[in-house]
This record gives sequence, C-alpha cells and structure tokens, in this order.
Amino acid sequence: MLRIDQIKIRVSDKQPDLRKAVCSRLKIPDSDITYAGILRRSLDARKKPELYYVFSLCVSCRNEDKLLRRFSKDTCVSKYEKKEYMLPEQGCEELTERPLIVGMGPAGLFCAYELARAGFRPLVIERGKCVEDRAKDVEKFWETGVLDTSCNVQFGEGGAGTFSDGKLSTSVKDKDGRIGEVLKTFVEFGADDEILYDHMPHLGTDVLPVIVRNIRNRIIELGGEVRFETCLTGIECLDGAARSVTVRCADGREEKIRTSVIVLAIGHSARDTYELLYDSGLSMEQKPFAAGFRVQHPQSLINANQYGDEKYADILGASPYKLTANFGDRGVFSFCMCPGGYVVNSSSEDGGTVVNGMSYSGRDSANANSAIVVSIPVSDYPSSHPLAGIEYQRELEKRAYEAAGGKIPAQRYGDFRSKVKQVDSSSFSGNTEDKRRGDASSPFEAFTVDPVFKGSYEWCDLSGIFDDNINELFIDGMTRFGNVIKGFDSPETIMAGVESRTSSPVRIPRDDEMQSSIKGLIPLGEGAGYAGGITSAAIDGIRGAETIIRKYAVTNMV
Repeated sequence: MLRIDQIKIRVSDKQPDLRKAVCSRLKIPDSDITYAGILRRSLDARKKPELYYVFSLCVSCRNEDKLLRRFSKDTCVSKYEKKEYMLPEQGCEELTERPLIVGMGPAGLFCAYELARAGFRPLVIERGKCVEDRAKDVEKFWETGVLDTSCNVQFGEGGAGTFSDGKLSTSVKDKDGRIGEVLKTFVEFGADDEILYDHMPHLGTDVLPVIVRNIRNRIIELGGEVRFETCLTGIECLDGAARSVTVRCADGREEKIRTSVIVLAIGHSARDTYELLYDSGLSMEQKPFAAGFRVQHPQSLINANQYGDEKYADILGASPYKLTANFGDRGVFSFCMCPGGYVVNSSSEDGGTVVNGMSYSGRDSANANSAIVVSIPVSDYPSSHPLAGIEYQRELEKRAYEAAGGKIPAQRYGDFRSKVKQVDSSSFSGNTEDKRRGDASSPFEAFTVDPVFKGSYEWCDLSGIFDDNINELFIDGMTRFGNVIKGFDSPETIMAGVESRTSSPVRIPRDDEMQSSIKGLIPLGEGAGYAGGITSAAIDGIRGAETIIRKYAVTNMV
C-alpha cells in the first residue's frame, strides 16, 4: 500500500472525489486503483474564506513499487504498512485472584476491557452508578440543585468525560497503536467511523453513554464483573505489597476482597480516596494544574472568525478554537472547548461549585464555550503537603459556591474587568483600553449573548474567587485572545466559575513497571497524574493492562 499526504480538496466540494485526487496526484488511471481510504483529515483555513480539507490517504494500486521509484523525491508519497494493535503475550507469574480495578472512567474502562479480552476476568468497582442511572441523577441535580456526592458529573460509570463534549484529540505520541485501538474500540461499540481519521474527533454527551454501556456489557460477557455504588474504603498491605481491600457496597455493608493486583483509576476528583491512600502510606506528590473561568460567546461569532464565512457551518458544523498565551512563568490557555455547547454545574462536594462544558453530538446550542485557565504552580499551594493542591481547589470552589448560593456564579466580562481594573465600566468597550477596534456595526464587536447553562445560575461578582494576580492574568489572556478572535474579549462575553478540575493537583509516582510505592498498586489515568482527557486516559489504561498481562498468566483465579 501507499500513503499519500497533502491531498487538498475544497470544503465546498461536499462530496470530495478522493479517487480522482489520487489519479491526479499519481498520474494513473482510475482502473489502476483497487482501494483508497482515509488515514487522516484536517482543515486548512489559512486562506479564508476559501477552506480546504487536507487528507492523508492509504492507497492500493497496480505497480506500487514502480510508483515509489517515480516519486522517490516526493515526501508526500511513501510506502504504508498498516499496524494492528496486539495485546502482549502473557507472563509466567501465577495470579490466583482476579485483578481489581477501582474506578470506571476511561482509564479503568479500557484497562478492564483489555484484561477481559486477555482472559483475566477483572473485577471493577465504581463508587457511582451505571451510566443510565447516573444520567438521571445528573439531570435531577441540574433541575433541583440536590447533589448526590457519590454520583454526579464527576463520579459514575464513564468518568467526568461522559458529561463533556467527548473530545478524543490528544497530544500523546504513540508508536504502538494504542490511539488506534482506543478509536477502533469506540467505533466497534457505537461511534461513527469518522473519528478514525478526523483531526479533532468527538463523540458528544448523548453518544458516549451508549458506547460506555456497550463496553461494560462486553467486559461482563468476557467473564469480568462490574459492581456499581461500591467505594474503596481501605487497603491492607503486607511487607509493602497489597494483599486485600475493603469496600463499602451499595447496601452499606463492608466487604473484604483479596487481591494482589489493584489498578487505581480513581479520576481527578476522588479526594476522599486520595486521603485514604495517603493514610495508607502511598507515596504521593504535588502536581501543578490550571484554573479559571468558563466563557461563552455566540457560536456564530466563532464560526465567522474561524471559517471566514458563516456558510461553512452548514458543512463543517460548529467551529472549535484553541488559544494559548504565555506571560513569563505563567500560561493562559483555552481548555475543553465545547462548540455549540453548554456550561454545566459539575460540582461533586457539598459547599463547593465547579463548572465544566459539554456538547451533544450535534453541537447545536447557540453558544460556544471553553474554560480560559491560568497555570497554577505548586508554589501557590498553601503548604508542602502532597494534598495541598486539593485544599487550594476546595477554597476556590467554596468561594464560587458562596458567590451565588450554590448556583452557578456568572458575570459579564466587561463588569468583571472593570472591577478588577478599578475603572468605570462605561469606558470599557472591547479589546483595547480606551477604544474599539471597529465601529459598533462590526459583527465581531457588537453582539449580545444569552447564557446557556445546565443548572441554575445567578449574576454576581466573580472578582473575589481568585487573587488579584490570577484575575489580572485572566484579563491579559482575554485581551491577547481578542487579537486572535475578534470580539473574544467583548464586554458582553459571559463568564462562569469556577473551572478548577482541569487536572489532578496530585501525582502518584510509579516505576517502569507502572508500580506505585505499594507493590501491586498500579495508578492510572488523570487521577494518578498521567493523563489529560478521554483518549490519553484510555491509552494509560491500556498500558496498565499490558503491564499486568506481561507479568501474569491466567491460571486458577478465584
């Protein structure tokens, strides 16, 4: 097979003729082509308003060796060998008890799935409910404000990413085929096959729960077991190695489970579990994270900026964006951008308010939203304690809760900026300190935006959640981003707080065999500090499964 890169086709050609493009590039007749498939598709918007798809294709055709010689100096034509992901061979060490997986977010789910495929019949415990019941609890919280601290946007089958946009893009460099394995698995269990080649794949909050449920059912079919509403409450060790755990079951009783292999896939919000692990003697360390506010703009504004013409939204859908700015030793950047999405109350503890973003697969809300966050170094934490970052997060969430009485606290950016800068709000009208870049008729400057929330909200002052330094950095970032996307820093922009769960402020060190300081305890995913999104967490879960498979053999497990 051949790989052909940089095949450009106008987006306005709604059904691109890839075979024709291959024929043109290789100067061969269509009859020579036996197969043409898409490896990757991205968008080139550098010549707006004319937009192009850029394809990488895999092609089977006659006389491939001859074509490779003819195009030997063309770096966009090369030999292609499809690499299928393969589970490793099993090790030799006897494993007498089933491996236990704590948590059923992406890391735990994919670790369990690959172990089940290999015949290890894993036992999975999840403190929250199955995804079907979890969705009901989340909707109830958004409607009534009544929070279930064990089952919410953060906790439950599928993890925190279940109630987000379901973005699958990742910066992970993987030569072993794990990314392809993650995407292929999602397609096998219900995702559209476009995610296999799209540059920025996503699933949507309405699609992801179906996929998660289907993977869970396959794990059970393969001999695994899943217990919901089951929370880890204790770990018993002997000579520095895990020997058993204690769990609190759905009916409230305590149960002891013997196992020497424990996979920790607890997610970034299981704060009580972090405390349990610390008390058990597990080595842990501080890790920086990022925090800020979630902002909303009209999706039409983003489309016009990113595409150059709103007409492309009918073809390409709601446009995403990604923004970054550096200010010395601090960064400000967009996080978890949700085109055509909603800002949601994603709290998991009483007395604290957290927001996140989500989109359905259609991305058809009137607004775009993303978190604009500032990097938080460990030097900002109140102490050197390994869990001091959690204390820092909790303080932010407490202030957000008090600002709006438990509702989502919201404010127009113009009012926030005026309060922080100590200037008259009437003097602030956009990107610059004293004047607009364009006249009031500019579609990028003169807009209004109605808030789109899941959960009740209340207008209030957000300036007291962060200290002056973070507030100033947030404003500096918004100003910089307003030079990239016109109108981004409009006074009409809606802010909501607080976005504090971007990643875990804790890392659990592990060795080359992914073992923690307690032998047999394998920390994975976002909660362990080794991932930052659905795909990277799933990849880490697969790596955890590989580690177990390489070491152990399926024998007489009980």
